[in-house]
Amino acid sequence: MRIGLLTDGGYPYATGESRLWCDRLVRGLAQHEFDIYALSRSVQQEDHGWIQLPPQVQRVRTAPLWAPEDDGHTYGRRERRRFVGHFKELATAVCGEGEGFADGLYGLAGLARECGGLYAALRSELAVRVMESACRAPGARRAVHAATVPDYLAFADQLERALRPLSLDWYGEDGLGAVDICHAASGGSAALPGLLAKRFFGVPLLVTEYGVQLRAHYLAVSGGELSAPVRAMLAAFQGRLTAEVYEQASVITPGNTHARRWQEKCGADRAKLRTVYPGMEADRFATVGEAVGEGEDSGDPHTLVWVGRIEPAKDLIALLHAFAEVRKGEPRARLRLFCAPAQAPESATYLAHCKALAAQLFPDEAADAHAVGDNPVSFEEIGGPEAPELPDAYAGGSVVVLSSVVEGFPISLVEAMFCGRATVSTDVGAVVEVIGGTGLVVPPRNPRALADACLALLRDRERRERLGAAARARALELFSIEQNLAAFRGIYLELISHSPVQREAEAIDAAGDPLPFAHPAESHVPGHWTGSGTAAAGRTPRWAVGPAGPRDLVGMVATGAMPRLVPDVKSNVLSNVKPTVLPNAMPNTTPKEARS
Repeated sequence: MRIGLLTDGGYPYATGESRLWCDRLVRGLAQHEFDIYALSRSVQQEDHGWIQLPPQVQRVRTAPLWAPEDDGHTYGRRERRRFVGHFKELATAVCGEGEGFADGLYGLAGLARECGGLYAALRSELAVRVMESACRAPGARRAVHAATVPDYLAFADQLERALRPLSLDWYGEDGLGAVDICHAASGGSAALPGLLAKRFFGVPLLVTEYGVQLRAHYLAVSGGELSAPVRAMLAAFQGRLTAEVYEQASVITPGNTHARRWQEKCGADRAKLRTVYPGMEADRFATVGEAVGEGEDSGDPHTLVWVGRIEPAKDLIALLHAFAEVRKGEPRARLRLFCAPAQAPESATYLAHCKALAAQLFPDEAADAHAVGDNPVSFEEIGGPEAPELPDAYAGGSVVVLSSVVEGFPISLVEAMFCGRATVSTDVGAVVEVIGGTGLVVPPRNPRALADACLALLRDRERRERLGAAARARALELFSIEQNLAAFRGIYLELISHSPVQREAEAIDAAGDPLPFAHPAESHVPGHWTGSGTAAAGRTPRWAVGPAGPRDLVGMVATGAMPRLVPDVKSNVLSNVKPTVLPNAMPNTTPKEARS
């Protein structure tokens, strides 16, 4: 089947959150064809380019959300009237309790598809007046009553960016109308093209969320520079959009129970929810994990390991205070913190603060008067001499610690489980669901409880090994790439089995009468009956595509650059299949005048 994979700020770009699991999905389901429809988030992301794509990716279409896309079209009187009607429905639903959000959204999409001009209209004075009227109408939310003209302009700017997918040229018979399933890699803007594909062509929509987009939006705008009315309107818009996506999706696949609870609170139907854990590369950690299973190496018995990004949500401050308590009970204990190089300024600031605290809590210690002092806490980068690869970081200790106060799906815990390591974690996000009894869990922001759990495992080798073996077995069963691919393979088949067949349009002549034998029997035979050089329906064959696009086939024939071909009725392209002549066929002896 043909899958339209919808992404926002991820695959096929070399940077982004969804690029890894999307690439594993596309490569793992090689029997299907994939068309990629990607929204980019920044010029830096586009400058980094794409990852290498597998051959089953037939088409890639991209659109920037960071750059304005003004087509230069302005509305006439009739178009302005249509715009005002649809935008008023959407604005009333955002600012109050109206139920016309979906009608307004699809109305604007239809207007953009027919006439364009949505960029200028959403930023026009007319749109500001409609927003002002909606904010001051009876029944509007209290938070938007105080909105001023700068607030309306700021919201219009944010709204136009969020609705920019409505103006794309992806919604045609040769675009999303030609796919069998739309698979959105996240909610929000990535799912908007899927909504329109279902609206215009009836294509079923599958939405996968490993991190709930609405929750991410709430966290992003809570500490921003936007005013309270603008934040309230944006939150209401995102909430309405999320509810519509969940309403129209045929199946929703959260990545864990934590995300599933968020989706249910946002209006998702429980009957549509199927938890599909993200698939991770178990083979990458096989060397370390198998060594533990054979009893060869379970890491330094006195060392705690932390792996992750340096940011305040990881609460390394609490971890350092907890380790101070651990050192009182186990003076030989060490703490190794492995991280990627800090890129964001706030990450570098937080890292400097943590290093200063570690130096204060743990002055350099020396065994005797002639030895060089050493700090029991070390900050190391993955890729450095001590940990050239990520598995080397987990192999450096016997217990892996996670001290986060905010966490979605704890990838570092799963990696530690693949390595057969015992873990101590805080009870946040999907930690309990992932651990499932194979590690110790303590409340967040509780250094004393974290220290006690670490001491319990450092002092009991048998318990560490038992928990590590159980953790590895659980990870191999639930979080491997194979289980992820099997789940999506089954969901694809289920969706296509419940979707109506998209039949070929009836062929008619100039007078509107049907053409008999327009679709020969061979066109219904599975596979490419016209030969290996023929492209699938609606696509240009690879040999007919040059650096600047499809080649001039007629010119190639005329100049002798390629042999004369016959038309392929099924795929509406040229095919180099010669007609078959039966050996006993009688020559046509009918006079030419009679035949005419």
